[in-house]
Amino acid sequence: MSSRILIVEDDPLQQKMLAAMIERKLDYSSVCCDHGRAALDFLSGQRNSDIRLIIMDLDMPVMGGKETLQILKQQYPSIPVIMLTGSKDIDDAVDCMKLGAIDFLTKPYEGGRMMVTVRNAIKLNTLSKEINRIKSEQEGRFTFRDLIGYETGLRDEVYTGRKAAASDIPVLINGETGTGKEVFAKAIHGESLRAGKPFVAVNCGAIPSQLVESTLFGHEKGSFTGAVERVIGKFREAEGGTIFLDEVGELPLETQVKLLRVLQQKEVEPVGAGKSVAVDVRIISATNRNLEQEVKDGRFREDLFFRLNVLQIKLPDLRGRREDIPMLALHFIERFAAGSNRAPKDITDQAMAFLKHYDWPGNVRQLENVLHRAIVIGDGPKLDVKDFATTLQAPPPPAQFPDPQKISGHDVLPFMDEQGVLTSFEEIEKAAIRHAMAHFDHNITQAAKALGIAKSTFYKKLKTL
Repeated sequence: MSSRILIVEDDPLQQKMLAAMIERKLDYSSVCCDHGRAALDFLSGQRNSDIRLIIMDLDMPVMGGKETLQILKQQYPSIPVIMLTGSKDIDDAVDCMKLGAIDFLTKPYEGGRMMVTVRNAIKLNTLSKEINRIKSEQEGRFTFRDLIGYETGLRDEVYTGRKAAASDIPVLINGETGTGKEVFAKAIHGESLRAGKPFVAVNCGAIPSQLVESTLFGHEKGSFTGAVERVIGKFREAEGGTIFLDEVGELPLETQVKLLRVLQQKEVEPVGAGKSVAVDVRIISATNRNLEQEVKDGRFREDLFFRLNVLQIKLPDLRGRREDIPMLALHFIERFAAGSNRAPKDITDQAMAFLKHYDWPGNVRQLENVLHRAIVIGDGPKLDVKDFATTLQAPPPPAQFPDPQKISGHDVLPFMDEQGVLTSFEEIEKAAIRHAMAHFDHNITQAAKALGIAKSTFYKKLKTL
């Protein structure tokens, strides 16, 4: 899925000139619509995450620029809009800027000025989105809608996560390394009644064994060698909010006993204090281990496991949610661009296909690191397969669905076999679903819409394949 610029212009010649200029000067592809209504229909009919910018004329038939801009800012606030007009009326420019346009150019525009405006708009929008993301995390208001794939590859997990957020029960998040367990925990916190309060993450596997207890529960000054000052501990830092215990299976058995007391009594005893202190925190823990097996092997307390495992959510590995890879890739590209204060690079369709069909043993974290390296090392304006080939082995061919370019309608929907026996309705339905998924490049929303069934029903049918 390459990034594109949407041109909304009723003059065909202006459309072609602007599209050619954008492709030649910026190496971005574009899509054109003749009026505002056509642009809104286009955006609603597909995942618009590949549209980085909209360039729109002010005076158009069917639906004009101002009316369209108003709707765009309500429905797609993250997409920047540059307005164009043949009028020199300054009031038009003022009105459009008030409605949310990022810039306003008068025709005939100078090509160099247009390219500078487009670059700046993309760069500013990328930076703005990254600032909003960081701000929401810091304020404890990161929600499930901020997760890439919350409506697709993580749909079922988000449904359970929202149920968990509505209560205060302990949650255990299970999943391979790099699947995003901490980010998911932040979303639970951000949609709970504790949103806005502290979210404190602790990597239990990274704390030296002799310091685990004082790190979690705090210590008094002079309580042990090196305790030169009083420390309140991570639990009390999270007072009123959520503490996230990552890799909780790494905790020593003696610390597990004290953690069990915290869960039961809702109080901690700092090292050297001699008395307990009440705490009000919500506990979310995570592990990539099989804690049930750890209990059987005597490495994890059974009573603590039952206390932590009131509600378990297992996050899928990245190879189990390949439809989210394009959106994740574009997200990371934008994040790195914002961090280096430059316009984000695009990615070729061939490179995106390469990423989608790789197995990703390191999951989302590996994808992020590979993209970061490619952006730093790559020389061209677009990331291509060669930018990933040095760090990743060639991906296996896609096995779940056939290539839409290599299948015909008769091959996909065989109503009768060679012996003249009719194909069962179940097999025809499966073939139709496979064909729709292949045709729409695994876009579940479009595939369900094309087949005329609800997306929830489509998800259920997918599980039968």
